[in-house]
Amino acid sequence: MIHSMTSYATAARELAWGAVSIELRAVNHRYLDVSFRLPDELRGIEQGLREMIAAAATRGKIECRIACARRSSITQGGAELDEQLLSRLLALGVRVQAACGAAGLDARPPGVADILRWPGMLGSEELPAESVKAAALELMPGVIAEFNAARQREGSKLRAVILERAADMRKRIATVQPRMPAVIAAFEQKLNARLKEALVAADDERVRQEVALFINKIDVDEELSRLAAHLDELERLLGKGGATGKRLDFLMQELNREANTLGSKSADIEITRVSLDLKLLIEQMREQIQNIE
Repeated sequence: MIHSMTSYATAARELAWGAVSIELRAVNHRYLDVSFRLPDELRGIEQGLREMIAAAATRGKIECRIACARRSSITQGGAELDEQLLSRLLALGVRVQAACGAAGLDARPPGVADILRWPGMLGSEELPAESVKAAALELMPGVIAEFNAARQREGSKLRAVILERAADMRKRIATVQPRMPAVIAAFEQKLNARLKEALVAADDERVRQEVALFINKIDVDEELSRLAAHLDELERLLGKGGATGKRLDFLMQELNREANTLGSKSADIEITRVSLDLKLLIEQMREQIQNIE
């Protein structure tokens, strides 16, 4: 299968204490570049998560985000007020109000809602580290599977587009060789006409030499053969699958080189148009190949 480097996948799991969600995003990149945004509780398994992602992809800029949300103890019906913390908070509030009053400042005492929202007032807000790690490790394979499925679907679309452009290139290449006899005949006729206009006897041997030099100058058999060979290799790589993006990109350079040479040797407006069409199709393929792993 051909894989795209652009993909997105996400998954979440509800647990007794809250929820864990994982998100994978990827865009094209020359190499594999994996970055993480994790809560501190998961730093210990970051390397393991990195290895799991690296086993699934060889290129691309991939970002993994894992978020954890602890469910409020109030909603779980097990809220316990921290009396000591409450006493300290109230005592500090009295001191602050006294200091503000002495300075002529207005100090509003904290309300009930403010006190209840104070960190730790209704029990520990820390996440259960082991439970978070276990949930992340269980979720990750499913997220990676969805991530790869999306890459495969996108890769299949890219493959179809590239093969369509390659078929268009073959059609245009096939029109070049049949035009060559007409191009040579037109040159020979033009050469004879110029010699007659110059009142110079049209020596058959001289005309044959000039025509031979012209044929050698505009001979594009080698370029056409190379273009066909490169397209064969392109189709082979797309059929083989795997991490072929770099090799496909190299083929685009070679195809473009041959299309340029074809245009430089052109002695016919139609062949020039074919060369320009080939370069346009190659650029369209290159744009798609930039996203292939």
